[in-house]
Amino acid sequence: MKIQANKIILWTLIGVLSVSGIFAFTTKNDKLFALAKNIDIFATLVRELDSFYVEEIDPDKLVTIGINAMLEELDPYTTYVPEEESEDFRMLTTGEYGGIGALIGNREYGNIIIMPYTGFPAQSAGLKIADQILKVDSIDVVGKATSEVSDLLKGPANTPLKLKVRRNTDTLEFDLVRRKISLKNVPYYGKLDERTGYIKLSDFTTNASNEVRKAVLDLKNQGAEQLVLDLRDNPGGLLGEAVEIVNLFIPKGKVVVKTIGKLENVNYTYKTSKSPVDKEIPLVVLINERSASAAEIVAGALQDYDRAVLIGRKSFGKGLVQTTVPLTYNAQMKVTTAKYYIPSGRCIQAIDYAQTRENGSLITVPDSLRKEFKTKNGRIVFDGAGIEPDQSVETESYAPISYSLVARSHVFDFATHYAYRHDQISDPSSFQISEEDYQDFIKFLEGKEYDYTTYLEKSVEDMKENAKKSPLYEEVKDQIEALEMKINHSKEQDLITYKEEIMKILSEEIVSRYYFQEGLIQASLDEDNDVIKAMEIFSNPKNLDQLLSASIK
Repeated sequence: MKIQANKIILWTLIGVLSVSGIFAFTTKNDKLFALAKNIDIFATLVRELDSFYVEEIDPDKLVTIGINAMLEELDPYTTYVPEEESEDFRMLTTGEYGGIGALIGNREYGNIIIMPYTGFPAQSAGLKIADQILKVDSIDVVGKATSEVSDLLKGPANTPLKLKVRRNTDTLEFDLVRRKISLKNVPYYGKLDERTGYIKLSDFTTNASNEVRKAVLDLKNQGAEQLVLDLRDNPGGLLGEAVEIVNLFIPKGKVVVKTIGKLENVNYTYKTSKSPVDKEIPLVVLINERSASAAEIVAGALQDYDRAVLIGRKSFGKGLVQTTVPLTYNAQMKVTTAKYYIPSGRCIQAIDYAQTRENGSLITVPDSLRKEFKTKNGRIVFDGAGIEPDQSVETESYAPISYSLVARSHVFDFATHYAYRHDQISDPSSFQISEEDYQDFIKFLEGKEYDYTTYLEKSVEDMKENAKKSPLYEEVKDQIEALEMKINHSKEQDLITYKEEIMKILSEEIVSRYYFQEGLIQASLDEDNDVIKAMEIFSNPKNLDQLLSASIK
């Protein structure tokens, strides 16, 4: 009978614990005894299940479920990486993989190209957004899971593959050669106006700091006298890259972040080690609720040194450090070993997972327990809730009809329909669909489902449900039903009421068909409320100085 890898790990571990004499020191070390005892129980349980359970079991699957359930009791960032997932894990940390350089996804009609990345095999060969993947080499992938198709597309660099796709009514074949794909950390940078440079930093994988450095230098050469660094939606990544990016703007020898844990070897102070690219250029950093980890270190350190004004919304609050620990049989564990503390001394972690384990619900640090710290210029900042911006900007909200049109892929499909009929469009920053195009979109929606519930309808619906519990319901029933009739939305009217908003969403999606990820970012900047706020602050240098010297309100 074939012995499964995870069972071998368990038997080996028990043997090591026994040989090392752990069982002999139970009176001296109750924790080690409890650890050995419970591992022994777990291993025995799996072995006996394999022997006695009425059906055949898969030890690999059961043990993995057990490991994952155990780690879920700690925090979301302590995770088990089995050997078969090690390549995906490496890709997340390095941004590199062997493949064709395209994001794929699933729509109602099958697996499609969502975004071909500029300069890589998919885009160079002529694959386009919305191409439906029919075959990878000789394998028919219609009906297969997206993950299966993705695995088929990946492979060693310099290996060939054939791709058959459906585009509109045509079936096309492409010969491609896989390449080592290094995803860009800076998918776009450019000028917002003659004086203002903009850099979008989307990740912190290998080479992120070099990409930002190149963008800063290039923008300065183009005449940029002030910079916007966009860290919104950036989930973080490599700590070393975060330190290097901070070093671009502050002098050598300054503390960027400290890691502090229960083991001495994880306690470390990270300082800038080079001369900065520019320690004077006015700087605005954009953050939001999805800016996390390394992104928060960069934003927080620049705030603590009063080097940048932060605009947007409070960041995610991930102040936990993970270390990758190798396990036997090429498995790995990503384990939380320390917390981050930025230059002012504050920790950016927002959720107390120790209390969460006991309580069962997510526990955040209450405002009354948040500690006060000061920036270099004496501005008051607080720990325990991520990084708070110096200037808050409300999240842009969209009408329910807009959400529905996007969620049901009608915006995506119309953009594809538009691209089939137009060979080219103007540049991303100036393109806007016409009134005639919008009327075409309304016709495109005929017969398609995109109903939704407005906020007001939901409120009345909730009121009605609560009223039904009251003995007075029959008395107010007619009034409630009359109110329902009065506020019942008209999809056709909403297409007129929210026309400007929908046209903007359509225009941005259409731009992506011609200019890909870079164009999509560029097209969104003109009406971006955070960018508009940054430009307002830049318009008067005194605003910048005042924000960096006054206390955060």
